Amino acid sequence: MVRRYFVPTRLLQEGMKIDQSIVDGTNRVLIARSTVLDDFMIKGLRKLGISGVYIREGEEEVMESSADEPITQETLETIQKLQVEDRKRVNISESVRARVAEGVSFLYSNTASEQLADTTRDITDELMRAIDENDAIAVDISALKVSDEYTFKHSVDVATMSMIVAKKLGMSREEIYDIGIAGLLHDIGKSKIPNEILNKPGRLTDEEFAIMKQHSVFGYRILQENQDIKEPIKLAVLQHHEKINANGYPMGVGADQICAFAKILSVVDIYDALVTERPYKEGFSPRDAVEMLMAMTAELDIVSLRGFLGSVILYPVGTTVELSNGERARVVENYEEAILRPKVVGLKTGRVYDLAYDLSCANIIIN
Repeated sequence: MVRRYFVPTRLLQEGMKIDQSIVDGTNRVLIARSTVLDDFMIKGLRKLGISGVYIREGEEEVMESSADEPITQETLETIQKLQVEDRKRVNISESVRARVAEGVSFLYSNTASEQLADTTRDITDELMRAIDENDAIAVDISALKVSDEYTFKHSVDVATMSMIVAKKLGMSREEIYDIGIAGLLHDIGKSKIPNEILNKPGRLTDEEFAIMKQHSVFGYRILQENQDIKEPIKLAVLQHHEKINANGYPMGVGADQICAFAKILSVVDIYDALVTERPYKEGFSPRDAVEMLMAMTAELDIVSLRGFLGSVILYPVGTTVELSNGERARVVENYEEAILRPKVVGLKTGRVYDLAYDLSCANIIIN
């Protein structure tokens, strides 16, 4: 039986097994999930300002597969009775995906083009229409796929999620639109990074990483030459790697000097980078990535972080998940304030697990 619980950093002890990965502001893994903590690591967590981490005790039981096990009529009725429709999600059609992918490819290949601003607005118009079509207020983060090419996919993911977060935070329609543009262009400076660094299939050296960190400055300079791009958008591109504790780059400014757009972009950018598979790393699961973000409260703006957490759906209603007690279950309701712990119904037992609010389920998680 696995027991998983949150421990404040000040109460951590040597020998505890951490159940999440800890990353720095550049997404490099400092402590891998399932690592047994020692005194050096614990002191490092405190220095990073991390408030607490998830600890895991026990080993998972090996359960016989029940994938084909029939669901009783009583369980089906329970699922139907309890099922609550998810918040309206943004849906990008295949035709829009194709146009967006083509447009983003053009942007990053033609940074000096006079059509850069117009093309960016055309793409943002497409994303805005997709949000407006069903008055979307959430993102199914497992469904955001636009292109297999990382830079293009990442830029559209960041733009789409940032627009939804901005909407969640009550920003004006103009601001939602502008942060979409900022999301599309936030990595445009990578067009100035040598390909051997940008596409290196392994960890960057310190010298290479120093060059990579210049991409936000390069992006700002590219956009400075374009009078059709608004200044807040340019500033967001420059600052999207800054951290509220002043440990970001390129300028190392603190919370009071980072613009609102950049605070949102920072959260979304880190999330999407974590879950995306690259030649030099596997992608983290959405759950692991969310937990990493939750541990970065010393670096990320808390309002933007809460806006992001309140805008994403990890386990859409109707999804089948596996619980840490070995039972497979159907998701019937999501909680905006507890996205890691939805209400589910066990397929074998018909038991209702309210992972967020039933104390008897405190030690049960979704694997």
